Amino acid sequence: MPDVVQDGTRLVETFRAERITKVYETGGLRVEALRGVDLTLYEGELVVLLGPSGSGKSTLLNILGGLDLPTSGRLFFKNLELTACSPHNLTMYRRDHVGFVFQFYNLIPSLTARENISLVTEIAEDPMSAEEALEMVGLEHRLDHFPSQLSGGEQQRVAIARAIAKRPNVLLCDEPTGALDSNTGVVVLQALERANRELGTTTALITHNAGIKDMSERVIRFADGQIISVDENPEKKAPEELTW
Repeated sequence: MPDVVQDGTRLVETFRAERITKVYETGGLRVEALRGVDLTLYEGELVVLLGPSGSGKSTLLNILGGLDLPTSGRLFFKNLELTACSPHNLTMYRRDHVGFVFQFYNLIPSLTARENISLVTEIAEDPMSAEEALEMVGLEHRLDHFPSQLSGGEQQRVAIARAIAKRPNVLLCDEPTGALDSNTGVVVLQALERANRELGTTTALITHNAGIKDMSERVIRFADGQIISVDENPEKKAPEELTW
């Protein structure tokens, strides 16, 4: 994949999507979730995806993460064409390169924070320890707590620690603050920003909350299954400076 030079900085492509479509057909209905999406994401950047429900954001995120396949089009992760991969190779791609953070934390209730993270680190090639991962999200003192002993924001930060513990190239976040109040949401965004900055992950964050866009390098807006604009953010704000 060719690099791009912008403002004197060489940008290395992580993803390149070419004319991606996704069509769902159920019960005689045909729904076009994505309609010819072209997009490039760069190594180490943090982008925010904005748009109403049903605009295609989550569908694209699932395709980037190898959880779903497009109906047509091509998708590259670095030099690997994901749209030409076998199911096994897609599984390896997800395991080795992608961290997911969702709105609901998906922690296993019967396991401690340490044990939830160990589920990932035991199969990763070069993982950080559970202690390191929890320190990155400010929860090193909660190693042996169960999810029921943690607040919603703490559970989400454990979920982030689990996602980053394998040192992923890519961190895909779908409404990570959607179930949280604004103060708790800021703490979660601080954890994501630190992971992006210190680990160099390409981070894509879906949100309905327009205020969160100010912490990104670029803002990608969706409507009706298409990208309607891609805007560079001239001045990133720290999560604690955001208002919504």
